[in-house]
Amino acid sequence: MSRSTSPLLVVVGGTDPIYRGYCLEQAAAAYPIALIDTKPPSWQQHLVVDHEVADTHDPAAVVAAGLALAERHAIAGIVTWDEYCLVPTAQLVARLGLPGNTVESMNAGRNKAASRTLFAERGVPSALSTRVDALEQATAAAQRTGFPVVLKPASHAASIGVIRADSPEELPDAWEFAAAGAGEQGPEGHGVLVEEYLAGPEISVECVTVGGLTTAVAVTRKEVGFAPYFEEVGHTVTAGDPLLPHVAPTAAQAVRALGITDGVQHVEMRLTASGPRIIEVNSRIGGDLIGTLVRLATGLDLPRIAADIACGNAPSLTPSAHRTAAIKILYPPADGTLTARHLAVDPGLQRPWLHQVAWLHEVGDRVALPPHGNANGRIGFLIVTADSPATARERLALLAEDLTVAVSP
Repeated sequence: MSRSTSPLLVVVGGTDPIYRGYCLEQAAAAYPIALIDTKPPSWQQHLVVDHEVADTHDPAAVVAAGLALAERHAIAGIVTWDEYCLVPTAQLVARLGLPGNTVESMNAGRNKAASRTLFAERGVPSALSTRVDALEQATAAAQRTGFPVVLKPASHAASIGVIRADSPEELPDAWEFAAAGAGEQGPEGHGVLVEEYLAGPEISVECVTVGGLTTAVAVTRKEVGFAPYFEEVGHTVTAGDPLLPHVAPTAAQAVRALGITDGVQHVEMRLTASGPRIIEVNSRIGGDLIGTLVRLATGLDLPRIAADIACGNAPSLTPSAHRTAAIKILYPPADGTLTARHLAVDPGLQRPWLHQVAWLHEVGDRVALPPHGNANGRIGFLIVTADSPATARERLALLAEDLTVAVSP
């Protein structure tokens, strides 16, 4: 292939069509795209001008793929919205001498034990945390911390292996669950963290950082279910959320503590009695279509913003909408075989506020509730818009009345 004259944006991984398809589509609307992924393009073929196949979790493989693309094209920038690709992407950025975050800052965010240490050193309000490798160590750490405690793998994502233990009697089972998750975690950290439980509503702050200056652009209010696990079952974003000015300084402080200088960040925190306290910082667009909610609520295009920053261009951070957008994630009533899944209404002129209905499983599929259903427990999701959070909740409640989800044991 002859060398391209138009510089490309390289996207590393993150090509799930349901949860990340919109990111690739919105970035491709502004830049020619080259893709590094674990398999050749399929649904996204029309969006990319070139690609390389590589293990996107392997830094050496990603660097080799990026160098191959650089032989054929001028590269304007590199971006990922996949949590597990952050460090390999940073290594490729460094190898090609392009704008982006350092490998050290991406490792600091991926390794939650390292994050906690940096937060403590830099005065960022967070949680007391101890990294352990055995149940005996976890027991001692929990006794020092005080119950309830949260156990989590040091470098996983999507709440995999995260569980709360309210008493010493619950700790052995909690340890077994967290340790199993830790066995599948990324290479940036190891072991399990035993942490102080932060009581209070959970939110995330969606941030944009350019040249070390962080701007908080939206607050996502979260609905968490299936205790003692931490499965996220819904999110709501409202333009001009009154929480934004109160939580923005803490979010920016956390981003700065990890050494992150560029890109879009998804900063998770709890609103405790002592104020906002950081859970973790993810150096990419939030999952569960949070980027779509932000665009519907504020008009801000996070994938385009991330692409602009990666290519060294100034992003637009001026909101163009002012409303609420919410997603409700649908789960089965029990473990079993899905026998029915149907919404009696459709998006259209009669319901312009029903933005999207998506199904993740077909009738006949096996489904399971959390924690065993992390990969196959979600049946689908609904996205609505409204002029206020209260109206968004009302609309989701109305849709629930028209929803049928059934399983057989």
